[in-house]
Amino acid sequence: MRFLGKTVCFAVCLIITSALPLHSQGFFGDVSDFLNSIYGIDNNAGLTAFPVLKVPMGGRSEGMAGAFAAVSDDISFIEFNPAGSSMLKNSELAFFHNNWIADTMLEGVAYTTRLGKFGIAAGAKWLYTPFTEYNYYGNSVASSLYSEGVIILNASRNFFAGYYFGGLSLGINLKGAFRIVPDFTDKHDNIISGSGAGQSAFMGMADIGALTRFNLFKFYNAREHNMSAALVLRNLGPPALGEPLPTILNAAVAYKPIRPLLISLDLFLPLNLMDISLSELPYGALGLSLQITNFLSMRAGFMVKAGSSRVTVGSAVTVKNISVDINYTLDLLTQFQPLNRVSIGVRVNMGDGGRKVLSDTVDELYLLGLEEYIQGNNSAAKLRWEEALEIDPGFDPAKEGILMLENREGLIRRIEDLFLLDF
Repeated sequence: MRFLGKTVCFAVCLIITSALPLHSQGFFGDVSDFLNSIYGIDNNAGLTAFPVLKVPMGGRSEGMAGAFAAVSDDISFIEFNPAGSSMLKNSELAFFHNNWIADTMLEGVAYTTRLGKFGIAAGAKWLYTPFTEYNYYGNSVASSLYSEGVIILNASRNFFAGYYFGGLSLGINLKGAFRIVPDFTDKHDNIISGSGAGQSAFMGMADIGALTRFNLFKFYNAREHNMSAALVLRNLGPPALGEPLPTILNAAVAYKPIRPLLISLDLFLPLNLMDISLSELPYGALGLSLQITNFLSMRAGFMVKAGSSRVTVGSAVTVKNISVDINYTLDLLTQFQPLNRVSIGVRVNMGDGGRKVLSDTVDELYLLGLEEYIQGNNSAAKLRWEEALEIDPGFDPAKEGILMLENREGLIRRIEDLFLLDF
């Protein structure tokens, strides 16, 4: 019965997600005109290679319009901030399908796990679209697929993590991107063998990123940190066949004013490394995520970009260890169609490697130490707190308890020394 209830809730969210943009064409058309009147047209748009690098696989990050570099709390981090893997709670395996523009599709898969302060991940995505040539009579003379793909290997490490400070994570993605152009025909409609190879390409590149989490203006009680900040440089590499890569410098913050609500803001600075003067205009994205129940969440986002601003809405339902994400992305320059720009993602939670059990053990030892301290058993309290630190050296409350006992013992010794001087 509970499963049926979750399914109904998700179905309702799916209908809202798909239908909402259809009733807002006039509104969004006005928004598009307004944005274009401010930004105009970006004359430097479309000068970079490998469009697949700009198309997200999907998941929660797309539902928040790409405002995800500082969030990076699930497998979507692999496209937005390579520092995220060392801060994830769980290992995850995810599969994505993104029905992008017209007949263009994108498939993706990613896996991540964490080993103490280290995080590693791997992922791949493949974008493809029909490539069909017609002659003067409207007959198909060549039919194949144009495709691009990316393979990603990730590693990151968290430094200085503690109870009050989430640490500073530094990460890197090493990426290989390929473009396969099919053979095309000559003026006599004959396919030229190997003609597509001259326009095909392979290129290596890297992402580097930093991520930190801490507490600021926190109005609820929870172990999690409510504020995060990030700085990322994506797609750093040499040109591909004379075309620059879509290199982007991304600064971001994310904030939880209350526990169910997450707000994120990302600013993007495109960099044409062949000629900085030909870089695209800066742009930004705002994302919202709301955890409605323990199994249902909703998200929305708005990206403001010259010539291609977009709105996204999405939802996710979690049943046991499987989460299903669905997002609708509306580019304000494209047509309103019910199933255009829909992405679906399935994430499998593969556990936390026993970290939750260790965390609960540390909490229990700390509370036992407090009980011993209240009863006046300082030595026993110190022993409990030292046991907690053996499991988690970054557990600051235990450090504070031991320091308090040491300061108290030092004060008692000083008082005793003063009494001895009097006699």
